[in-house]
Amino acid sequence: MKAHACERCGQRIFFENTRCENCGATLGFDADALRMRAFEVSAEGVWTSVAEAGDVPPLRPCANYVNQNVCNWLVAGDDPNPLCRSCRTTRVLPDLGKPENRDYWGAIEAAKRRMVYSLLALGLPLPGKGEDFEHGVAFEFLEELTPTFKVLTGHDDGVITLNIAEADDAQRERLRHHLHEPARTLLGHFRHEIGHYYWDRLVRGTSWEEPFRALFGDERQDYAAALHAHYQSPKADWMSSFVSVYASSHPWEDWAECWAHYLHMLDGLETAEAWGLELRDAVPGTPPVKARALTPGSKHLERNLVQNWLPVSQFVNAMARSLGAHDSYPFVVPTPVIDKLSFIHDVIRAAVRGEVPMNFTPAIPAEDPVPQTSTTEPSPA
Repeated sequence: MKAHACERCGQRIFFENTRCENCGATLGFDADALRMRAFEVSAEGVWTSVAEAGDVPPLRPCANYVNQNVCNWLVAGDDPNPLCRSCRTTRVLPDLGKPENRDYWGAIEAAKRRMVYSLLALGLPLPGKGEDFEHGVAFEFLEELTPTFKVLTGHDDGVITLNIAEADDAQRERLRHHLHEPARTLLGHFRHEIGHYYWDRLVRGTSWEEPFRALFGDERQDYAAALHAHYQSPKADWMSSFVSVYASSHPWEDWAECWAHYLHMLDGLETAEAWGLELRDAVPGTPPVKARALTPGSKHLERNLVQNWLPVSQFVNAMARSLGAHDSYPFVVPTPVIDKLSFIHDVIRAAVRGEVPMNFTPAIPAEDPVPQTSTTEPSPA
């Protein structure tokens, strides 16, 4: 994440902020410019940019900002859609008449915005189903209304479903222990599931399929059977070739887990560089490590990962332990995983440079439907 400063007073502000605590300006995130903007808001609710006229295009707050207080993103003044680029991809919500569900929704959307930020920073398209019904993405946040109907977090043909119980810290921690996962976060869920979506958009049916199979395995093997075998008897030696035990279950899951870790690394290094992080004793007797952000144009991912991400993640884990918390990045990255991360980097780089066509349908942008609250019992996911 880049560093942000208030346009009016220069005070450091953060991605989730809605108000500058120093000067009182109202804040919003401009997804097109990937930066925070500052505004004066009149008693009549008119938003006026504090920047000089002409410096900032006309912007207005997302409808979920002014009406629901669960968003801090902005919408282009001439956009007919009332929702920002992140909120418009959400099409099903739980019953917001329950106070806890509204809190869960707020936490879920906040995590999703961080994921969307990374995708926009990479230059990857993220159309909603209203723009590209066949190849767009939609999010459904569902509640288990009865014990007999389970909501499973997952991806299916561009539709990403999330059980809102994942926003309950106590419930998520219980699952983390039960499933023997070293880390389980809302942001991690989003980054994993969007990885499945981009496999369809960037790899399926392209020249990347065979190189993918050489690294990750043949995805045409029976998925349900592979998962069943995994849960019956996980691979004992998974740590030698995979970033997590779940990644060893099927090539699709290996890709999605590595995709999530790529986004972890991307955002982590951008944040470290933005804060000017320099590790003077990362490896005793060697020059200091100055954190450098990773971009789609960056070459030699392996060198970036080994020389930057590994020492930065070790430092972050050491800080977490000093504060009595779990390791923030409790993973080991063996050489086969470095190769897989490098492959993902190459796929993204080729996509954003136009070297390999992406699987999207050219279409006239259309307004996405406003999310509808789910009031009926969901079908099994």
